[in-house]
Amino acid sequence: MGTGGNHDALGADGPVVRRATGRDAPAVAGVRLRSFAAALPGVRRARTDRQVAEWIREAAVPHRETWVAAVRGEVVGMMVLGGGGEPEQLHLDPARRGRGAGDRLVGPAKRRRPDGLVLWTFQANGPARRFYERHGFCGTGRTDGARNEERGPDIRYEWRPGGR
Repeated sequence: MGTGGNHDALGADGPVVRRATGRDAPAVAGVRLRSFAAALPGVRRARTDRQVAEWIREAAVPHRETWVAAVRGEVVGMMVLGGGGEPEQLHLDPARRGRGAGDRLVGPAKRRRPDGLVLWTFQANGPARRFYERHGFCGTGRTDGARNEERGPDIRYEWRPGGR
């Protein structure tokens, strides 16, 4: 996937997207935690910071397809794809939103699943919803949150190539 195997290069100061390594785990966890806190202050957290960091270190990075967006070596975004290639997590450092890292992270997911993607986000996460809609995802369903760990109302998004 991407140029040079695991890399999606951009300009000198733009984000580079690559597969995460074990050394990235603390930075990946930090991005995930800061992003969730900034975007969803009213949503109940199902896991402690320590549990999130442990999951990233012991499960996501070594056993799932985990990607990072880095600028000059600093991890500014992360994405975890599930076994079927569907995005399970996509988070950006709040201080780095709007600078192209999220745009770059969506690419590997779309290439992995060229026939389409399905993902979920919280209804309360306006920035994520606008981001997905800007990238061609359409809302196809809503729930009251009873089936997610946080118990927050969520929305199902689908992306199909060509908008079909």
